[in-house]
Amino acid sequence: MRLDPPRPRRTIEVMLPMIDVVFFLIVFFMIVSQVAEPEPFALVRPEAGRTEPVRAPLALYLDANGVAGHVDPEGALTGADALSALMQARAAFCARADCLANPPALLLHADASAPGAALARIMADLSAEGFGAIRLVTVRR
Repeated sequence: MRLDPPRPRRTIEVMLPMIDVVFFLIVFFMIVSQVAEPEPFALVRPEAGRTEPVRAPLALYLDANGVAGHVDPEGALTGADALSALMQARAAFCARADCLANPPALLLHADASAPGAALARIMADLSAEGFGAIRLVTVRR
């Protein structure tokens, strides 16, 4: 009986198509992903029965002790520095948009155990500064 010698296997696998697929996946996920805004401090958000996703051009944070925080391109600020940085961000926003006709909205990320008096005071101050809508960020129960 005569047997043919086995054919040598191809030892070099072409990886170029796989590299292309991985590259396209990386580009795809970079395009569709959202980068989360860093928080100046850890928060436990209050719970609500019904929540809706909201967007606003500006954000302010309030910790459990009632201290305000704001994140700008230079980093996280707390206390009076945070409020002045928020007002500067509002002024920059109003330079690009008509704030008299359409006042900017603000997302307020308050800790669930923040004092109610501090929350009410800061909301009144922000409303007096010209913010149109102040939206409290909550999580669904």
